[in-house]
Amino acid sequence: MTEHPGQWPITNPVDLDTAETDEQGTQHLALVAEQARFHVTLGAIRADLELQPSEVCRRAAVRRWHNAITNIADELGQQLRNTG
Repeated sequence: MTEHPGQWPITNPVDLDTAETDEQGTQHLALVAEQARFHVTLGAIRADLELQPSEVCRRAAVRRWHNAITNIADELGQQLRNTG
């Protein structure tokens, strides 16, 4: 079975005191940072949706979030095609 960083059970735990200096620690910190960004962003979207006064307003806000995220993805894809 192939092991992946952060996979359970952890057979080789990361030493957090030296995490920034070894490759496994760097990968772990990058994964934790990515997960934190995801959850903070998702929490902000949820907070915005919870502020909507009705289901119709909530659905409209969902469409705005969806369109904004899609536009960002399209923009980044275009940048990658232009530089790649």
